[in-house]
Amino acid sequence: MRYEESDFQVKNLNGYPKKSFFYYVGKRIFDVLGSLIGLTFSAIPIAIFAMLIKKDRGTVFFAQIRIGKLGKPFIMYKLRSMVPNADQKKNELIDKNEKHGGIFKIKKDPRVTKIGHFLREHSLDELPQFWNVLKGDMSLVGPRPPLHSEVEKYNDYQIQRLLVKPGMSGLWQISGRSNLDFEDMIDLDLKYIDERSTIKDIKICLKTIRLVFNHGKNTGAY
Repeated sequence: MRYEESDFQVKNLNGYPKKSFFYYVGKRIFDVLGSLIGLTFSAIPIAIFAMLIKKDRGTVFFAQIRIGKLGKPFIMYKLRSMVPNADQKKNELIDKNEKHGGIFKIKKDPRVTKIGHFLREHSLDELPQFWNVLKGDMSLVGPRPPLHSEVEKYNDYQIQRLLVKPGMSGLWQISGRSNLDFEDMIDLDLKYIDERSTIKDIKICLKTIRLVFNHGKNTGAY
């Protein structure tokens, strides 16, 4: 289902402040430059990880349909961190879900491969998403792109996170990520939407880089 901005019942967002034309132009320039730099510097690491992933006899890249701005679906790319039949095995693990709301997370997920644990801990499985940013499906900073099954469970307050493009990183990702509850993620996403600016985007990107190079500590990723 696709949405229009008029479909959202904006609550607790100070009237969802509109940004200027120059903000959107600046954000797109920042995304394009950042994604080009990201793709350039991640080319060699991706090649190395690809060889390690291949040892698990599966495809290197994982493509999945996610929901973007205003409900527009797009294909999001990641380095494969799970066994090839992970989606089929998910139904067998539903009762082990450690999160509430629209998130499915298991700290010791048996579907995650050995190299997958390393990639997830350092958020390196998301490197291919620089391509999504370059294409314009995503932004460097924004809410996490949800699955269609997650969006179907959103209430009028939660669905407001679809008012902007999803991002590779955001307030949720740098504030504890998987250690936070679903409600915390929603509140942080809507806080970002309400207060977003170029300066905040730069600060979030810099903190994300520090966390990645800090051996994955405090990222809460798993």
